[in-house]
Amino acid sequence: MGFIFNILATAAAALVAAYLLPGVSISSVPTAIIVALVLALLNTFVKPILIMLTIPVTLVTLGLFLLVINILIIKWTASLVSGFQVDGWLAALLFSLIVSVVNSVFHGLAKRSEA
Repeated sequence: MGFIFNILATAAAALVAAYLLPGVSISSVPTAIIVALVLALLNTFVKPILIMLTIPVTLVTLGLFLLVINILIIKWTASLVSGFQVDGWLAALLFSLIVSVVNSVFHGLAKRSEA
């Protein structure tokens, strides 16, 4: 049940980000769910490998290179999912930040309702 909630929360967060950002578009709710699934897969399997390969750069930049990795994951997702478009690196960065914040809010509300 937790995985499904995470996917739906990420899909909702992606829709919020697409609504707020002019450089991001998601064509439909099913596309948002596919975006959430692809993001989950890339963040689970590809992102750790990228982090391990870029440890020296990440250390030199005091962790800021992790933002570049997030941008690459978002841009890769946009290239894999038709109906999801991200125009530019700044839009990808802001999309990543908004999705993270909205996801945090959803998870905080879910924990509060469990208590």
